[in-house]
Amino acid sequence: MKPEPFDIPTRVGLTIRGEVYHAESQLGSVVVCHGFKGFAHWAFFPYLARSLAEEGLTTITFDFSGSGIGPDRESFTEEEAFATNTFSRDLEDLDLVEDYARRMGWIGKRFGLFGHSRGGGMAIVFTAAADSNVGSLVTWAAISYPNRWSPEDVLVWRKRGYADITNSRTGQVLRLETPLLDDVELHGQTKLNIQNAAGKIKVPWLIVHGTADNILPIDATARRFTAALPSATYVEIEGAPHGMLWTHGDEVNRILLDFLGE
Repeated sequence: MKPEPFDIPTRVGLTIRGEVYHAESQLGSVVVCHGFKGFAHWAFFPYLARSLAEEGLTTITFDFSGSGIGPDRESFTEEEAFATNTFSRDLEDLDLVEDYARRMGWIGKRFGLFGHSRGGGMAIVFTAAADSNVGSLVTWAAISYPNRWSPEDVLVWRKRGYADITNSRTGQVLRLETPLLDDVELHGQTKLNIQNAAGKIKVPWLIVHGTADNILPIDATARRFTAALPSATYVEIEGAPHGMLWTHGDEVNRILLDFLGE
């Protein structure tokens, strides 16, 4: 299955690059959101997209415009875009992807939305919007709040004007400048409030988390919070890490396909 590539320009001069995996007999559609330091061709995403398309779900994957990934779709060559990216820009990108996909006829009135890690948090916020067209939501190892840093780290970040972020895959040291901090301080309790957004979701929602996730570990609070969500189905994968499809691919993929195929 060869996906169809696309490029979408943004209002700040960046580019959202992605592809659509067309289902032969389309039963529905899914938009897939990667996480922080992730991208559409990273890890399990291509396998996931092909699996969904083979099950009749046209699947759209893309690199957020601030991901840092360049035109080759593999390398972190757009370092300035990464350095100045924000959660709000991610949400704007999702709006653009939905609009473009609708104009291309890839999605109908309602569609599925999938998010991993940071992309899961953005998918929650996007789904909770009053004008949302998301018909079902899947989040794997999603963040539950946008402020991921200690007060001490923020002080150093502000003083230097940037924070160093190491890419464990490539060894690159990337900079994060202060727009991300500004965005969280300005909108963290309002439009970027993930927990508040979660309580507003009415569509079917599959929440999956691995018990061996060392990046975003499960805690008792998260378990209680997710259990209280009326529209959510909460599944823990025993022994699964943050990138759970690498180690528990068949299990988590089947859970996802069963959910979206209902």
